Amino acid sequence: MVLPALVLLVVGIIGACIVVHSAASLQYAVEQAARCYSVNSSQCPDQATTQVYAQRQYHGLNKPLFTATTPACGYRVGAAVTVALNAGVSLWSIPLSATACFP
Repeated sequence: MVLPALVLLVVGIIGACIVVHSAASLQYAVEQAARCYSVNSSQCPDQATTQVYAQRQYHGLNKPLFTATTPACGYRVGAAVTVALNAGVSLWSIPLSATACFP
């Protein structure tokens, strides 16, 4: 009787951990890519190379769309991804986004 509730609780906790890990990984990737774009011109010389660098830094679910620009704040890298979480009972789509600007 308690087993189905326990299984749903465990699956929910694992799903929540996966979403939190994806969000943290996305933030880390944009921060590292913005820093690389600003400081390391040999490894991240242009927008396309910086976006590829950011893709390599991300280790979450799905592949986000990264953008690299140079606005007034310095070197900005942003990303957006939708994480699909299948909880067994329903399918949730959770949008995640992150932005970092390095002077």
